[in-house]
Amino acid sequence: MLTIALSKGRILEQTLPLLEKSGLKIADEELNSRKLILDTNNDDIKVIVIRATDVPVFVQHGAADFGIAGKDVLLEHGADGLLELLDLGIAKCKLMVAASEKKKLEQDTLKIATKYVNSAKHYFEAKGQQIEIIKLYGAMELAPVVGLAHCIVDLVDTGNTLKANGLVPLEHIIDISSRLVVNAASFKTKNAEIKSWIDSIEKNL
Repeated sequence: MLTIALSKGRILEQTLPLLEKSGLKIADEELNSRKLILDTNNDDIKVIVIRATDVPVFVQHGAADFGIAGKDVLLEHGADGLLELLDLGIAKCKLMVAASEKKKLEQDTLKIATKYVNSAKHYFEAKGQQIEIIKLYGAMELAPVVGLAHCIVDLVDTGNTLKANGLVPLEHIIDISSRLVVNAASFKTKNAEIKSWIDSIEKNL
């Protein structure tokens, strides 16, 4: 038996067609139900659909054998106990520094609003810049507007939300896409089963 952890939202929408091409289907009634563990067309595979930030936690602790999550989530988690085996090339975006203008980044101590605390710290520490992180879980673009922060670190897709709030993407931290991660212990004990599915998914990328 294998358990796969999938991220809710945009990643799920783009993951399901890829899984179907690989031979794994989840019926609409399962996806639309209130069940926490979903059945698939394969009796030996169950699926759990959870918050993106929880996927690496479930996989790390063996509650799921493998999962699919964004690189942004994996960077924040630290990916302990996980093997990152495939870049699926879906749900692409960029992790960026954004502010109203470039000179806003020229501060003795730069105030940054973000939920990507680890990524922001690593980026600015590598530049030798003094920072203060203000952790937010949403409405990031509001922080510079109301004077809470000088800039934000956030995911950027089209950039329309930034533009609507008077912000521009100024510095590129890393390209983000969804990755397939495997529990290190499961990869040893269930290697043949997991590798078979990974090979099938990789062929359909």
